[in-house]
This record gives sequence, structure tokens and C-alpha cells, in this order.
Amino acid sequence: MHEAGSPLVLEELVLDAPGPGEVRVRVEAAGVCHSDVHYLTGGLRSQTPIVLGHEGSGIVEAVGDGVTRVSPGDKVIMLWRPRCGECQYCLKGMPAQCELGKIHGQTNELLRGGTRLSKDGERYYHLMGDSVFAEQAVVSQESVIAIDQSIPFDIAAIVGCAVITGMGAIMNHMPDLAGKSVVIIGAGGVGLSAVMAANLVGAAQIIVSDLVESRLEKALELGATHTINSGTEDFATRVREITDSGPDYVLEAIGRSQTIRSGFESLKPGGTEVVVGLGSVGDDVSIPVNVLVQGDRRLVGSLYGTANSPIQIPEILRLYKSGRLPLDQLLDRQFPLAEANEAIDHLRTGAVGRPILVPNSSINSN
Repeated sequence: MHEAGSPLVLEELVLDAPGPGEVRVRVEAAGVCHSDVHYLTGGLRSQTPIVLGHEGSGIVEAVGDGVTRVSPGDKVIMLWRPRCGECQYCLKGMPAQCELGKIHGQTNELLRGGTRLSKDGERYYHLMGDSVFAEQAVVSQESVIAIDQSIPFDIAAIVGCAVITGMGAIMNHMPDLAGKSVVIIGAGGVGLSAVMAANLVGAAQIIVSDLVESRLEKALELGATHTINSGTEDFATRVREITDSGPDYVLEAIGRSQTIRSGFESLKPGGTEVVVGLGSVGDDVSIPVNVLVQGDRRLVGSLYGTANSPIQIPEILRLYKSGRLPLDQLLDRQFPLAEANEAIDHLRTGAVGRPILVPNSSINSN
């Protein structure tokens, strides 16, 4: 991406060798996420030129000095929220807020400084420390986690962002959801992952709202008990009809002020809304004070599902391998790297689950 608002351009760049504490990964699958769209449209800001993509998996091909977490030949998931295990946030149980993540977000460089991408002497930047819309990527060792070789690349890629975000929000913010009700606003990759998690833990009512009928149909396949097409039905009326006094929880996976407020106002007294969707820079949400206070309601944010990724990603993969988590149903179409713009357009116009870029070859069960 050379500037926000312009299409992506396929270019050949120079990729430096991995430095101390860094690894080079051959990228085999890259999920296309709405966060990439936010950067592409300028809703979120970054340095440019920059290689997009933050949801990926691949094979470690080389490591720099001092790398201890992975070895050449390891299959890995790239993490856009690294975890150091030593900062104040990691130590008090908030690893998604690890101070390393701020380095990626504020500088678009790697953790040890600088970038490893260039063309004709001009440096190119890394999105979220990953930049997986590419055949290869050099990343910090803190940004990868080694996984079982039997996990398919496309499954591994989506677990690194969509799945851990949606499932993490359910597991980490709704621990008593069994037998209760939850409304999930947005049935993209994150929202559908939340549906699976809510079904897995035994939620009595899983109500999914979206504008795209095919996504709502997929939500029912994955365990939703009710759906609301917000383009043709009134959200507030339908939620009251289904839940009577309102849901115990709402998960908002879109990041729009209107849907955040609608979800919050639908809660039953004592209910909680968890927002995982990112909005554009400068977006605000207005909450009625009396609804907040008189209803003892709570509104909380959740970055990366508030997940402890080195612990919870392996747990999710074990559920997948055991057959209890049908992650294959989250996969949409595959696109070659040269069709990245088409993949993004497809995501924006009705993809069911995650479109997958395949930078190097057609991916299969391995």
C-alpha cells in the first residue's frame, strides 16, 4: 500500500536476512481481515509504503542469532499482538496489552527497530509486525508461535486473528455464559468464531445480527439459535421478542457507534456488552447515562479477544483436532497474491468467513 485510498500494488521487494531475535517465514496462507481494509481506506493510519496482512501462517526458513522460540522447519502462526511475558501488562494478566504491541502500532517497524523491506533504497514498513500479504516475511520471534505440523495452513492463519479474537472474547469476558443469552452483532470471521465458542460453552440463546443473509445462514449452521437481518428487521424489537428482558451479553464485532449503542441499549439489567470491532480513528460512541447507571450495565473493550495467545491458541487447536470446533466452515475462497484487491473486495461485499490469500502455492490439508 503506497497510500490510503489506492489499490494495493504487487511489487518485488528486497527482504533482509533476519537479524538477532528474528525469523524468516515462508508465508503459506494469509487471511484477509477487515482491519486490513481499515488501513487501506485510511480508517486506521500507518506509515507508507507498507506491506499489509497480519493474519498468517507458514514455515520458518531461517532464524537470526539468539532465536530460541522456533527453529527452521517449524510450522508457525504469526501473531499481531506479541507477548513478552515481562511487562506490567503481561505480569498482571493482560498480555494482549503487552507493551511490545505498541511498538508495532506506533512505528510500523519490527521490535528491535527498523524494517526489513526495501526497494531501490526506500524502506517499506511492516503492518503489525507481520506483513503476510507476501511470499515471505521477516518477523520478530515474539510474533510467532510454533504449532502442530498437522494443522492446515489456512486454519492456522485464521486462528491467529479472527478465531482468537471472537472465541477469546467469549471465553475471557463471558465465563458464565452457559444457560444464558448472547447477541452477536456482525457475522464475519470474528462473529462466527464467537458463535462457535458460545455454542461450545452451552449458551441457551445465541442471537446473531448481520445484513448478509448467507452469513446468517452460516451462523445457524455453527450453532446460532436465532438470527436478525438488520437490513429488513428492527434490531431492538426482535431482540426483545426473543429474550423478553434482554440478553445477558452482547458481542459487537463491527466497530460502529450505532451498533455499539444499539447492543448496549438492548442489554438486560446487569448485562455486559463486549466490543471487539475496531472503528476508524476519531470515531466516538455515545451511551445514555441513565441507561448505564439505572440498569447496572457494563460496556467493555476487548483487543485480540483479551487472549493469552501462547496458552489459548494451542487450546483452540486441540478443540479443532478433536472435532469439537468446525473451523473449516469459516474458510471462504482462496485467492493468489496477485488478486489481493479482489480478495478485499470480496470480503467487503459478502464473503462468508475468511477469504484466504495463498502467496506461494495452492494450500491443501497440510
